[in-house]
Amino acid sequence: DARVEDVREQAREARAQGRADAAAEALDKALAIVADDPALLQERAEAALLQRDYARAGQLAERAFALGAQVGPLCRRHWATIEQVRLVEGDAEGAASAKAQVDGCRVAGPERF
Repeated sequence: DARVEDVREQAREARAQGRADAAAEALDKALAIVADDPALLQERAEAALLQRDYARAGQLAERAFALGAQVGPLCRRHWATIEQVRLVEGDAEGAASAKAQVDGCRVAGPERF
């Protein structure tokens, strides 16, 4: 959707300028258009981290993971965000578990004979 891409670009620019609140606001507008886009949810989770809204960051990253592909770079970003949230919450065991999940996001290469 072109409207979403325009708003995402605004969010990227705001984030590059260190304006986390403006980036989050732009991403919220995009989510109002496309509520279940895993990549968009992950971008919003990362903006929430920058805002120090750790509970929201964790919720958004978990929702993005549940809706998206369970492998690949976006999957790794979900779990890295969850790891950071758990570290901030003082949940070392949960953070270690999230970090271990990152390896589960990797796609194994084809077997070569």
